[in-house]
Amino acid sequence: MQKIIFFDTETTGVNDTDFLCQLAYKSKDEEFCELYKPEINIPPEASSVHHITNKMVQDKPSFKKSNDFKKIKNLFEDENSIVVAHNAKFDLAIIKKEDMNPKNVICTLRVARALDKENKIPQHKLQFLRYFLNIEIEATAHDALGDVLVLEKLFERLIEKIKKENNMDEEKALGMMIDISSKPSLMHAFSFGKHTGKTVADVAKQDPGYLKWFLETKERDNPEDEDWIYTLKHYLGK
Repeated sequence: MQKIIFFDTETTGVNDTDFLCQLAYKSKDEEFCELYKPEINIPPEASSVHHITNKMVQDKPSFKKSNDFKKIKNLFEDENSIVVAHNAKFDLAIIKKEDMNPKNVICTLRVARALDKENKIPQHKLQFLRYFLNIEIEATAHDALGDVLVLEKLFERLIEKIKKENNMDEEKALGMMIDISSKPSLMHAFSFGKHTGKTVADVAKQDPGYLKWFLETKERDNPEDEDWIYTLKHYLGK
């Protein structure tokens, strides 16, 4: 039987050189949240977001040296586990540094984007979706456990939408969510630049030169933005 695990991390920052300082997860029968001492100091910029300070973690072990590590690694990597995160690419990169590689992953960011085909939602960040979709829950934003609680409610909305629109049972809906999560998102519209508010499909017809320029810029200056690169190549037929 598949076990769904909602998880989130707080970190020293958002770059490749950053590390885990808090991990939280929630399953049907367990709720967990703990702080860990990262390999580098937590800078003020990160503390100003999640309010975790170096003093709070100075007596904590690193995650890999903690008593929690083996249990969580086994849980996340179990072939029957499905780990769920928002913008999972980031959290997976962080826990990969801790020697954890889940086999089954759902990214609610990619699923939310995929289901928003008419581009009715201005942005798809977790806390924006929380309020845009009127998800009523007591949870502290930018705290790992608080984000997990919001994530769980968002997931429930998304899977119900998939089941209803595709006349699917839960097992097939989970499979569809895993498939969507396994590849970059196809962006539907521009929320910036001279084509703000227009769909990418319309810009591809009206101003393909802009898409070519934007793709060249992304590949040169921001090659890790796989969602936009995937989208631009799709509409340019590359």
